[in-house]
Amino acid sequence: MAKWALVTGASSGIGESFTRLLAAKGFNIALVARDEARLHERATALREKYGVQTFVLPADLATAQGCASVEDYLNEFDIEVLINNAGFGINKAFTASILTAEQDLLDVLVRTPMRLMHVILPKMKARNSGTIINVSSIASFIAGGTYSASKSYLTVLSESLHTELLGTDVKISALCPGFTRTEFHQRGRMRMKGLPEFMWLNSDQLVSAAWSDAQSGKAVSVPGWQYKLLVGIISSAPRRFVRKIGMNLRKRQR
Repeated sequence: MAKWALVTGASSGIGESFTRLLAAKGFNIALVARDEARLHERATALREKYGVQTFVLPADLATAQGCASVEDYLNEFDIEVLINNAGFGINKAFTASILTAEQDLLDVLVRTPMRLMHVILPKMKARNSGTIINVSSIASFIAGGTYSASKSYLTVLSESLHTELLGTDVKISALCPGFTRTEFHQRGRMRMKGLPEFMWLNSDQLVSAAWSDAQSGKAVSVPGWQYKLLVGIISSAPRRFVRKIGMNLRKRQR
């Protein structure tokens, strides 16, 4: 009997790439996002191409109700793979942003993955199997506003849980991609024209690498030589320099 995977932010970008990778590996797919029509399109494509079962769960993860609906699903069914991918960015300085937008970002990027993991991990531990991949960001290593802060939470929590679960067959990994060709930057109205071509990553390739890294027991997956190099520089550079990089990058995107 095929096992199930649940992917948040499944209608586009990295989440959509994960749905295809997992379906190709024989997993049935539960798709979570806000756009119900688009979810049904993705679900139909997965069934037709890979012959898997699908379940569409429309939910706005910025709301308590949306988050609770996914928690209820995880409580009711056995899910072997959880991909916490849903997210967005805010193209304004913290002192100029709208408070409700900042709260939504915190709820989607921090509250929701925390709660979903808290619900699913006891079941994974009880059966001693399961994989969780938290889609964080290379931004989690710098200081670039509340997006960086939220992603730092996700990376550090993933590392902590990875250590806590060593010795079990439950795998947890943080995927920390750099700039990836998805709809993310357009939706956030971020200016990206000045970014060199070599800094862009391919969503399908990084998802494949992330899955391999998670299965091999890596706590953090950083796809792309350019971003591995960047993390190495950030790790050894003075923190004041890292802060300057983060804020300069944020200004360029605005």
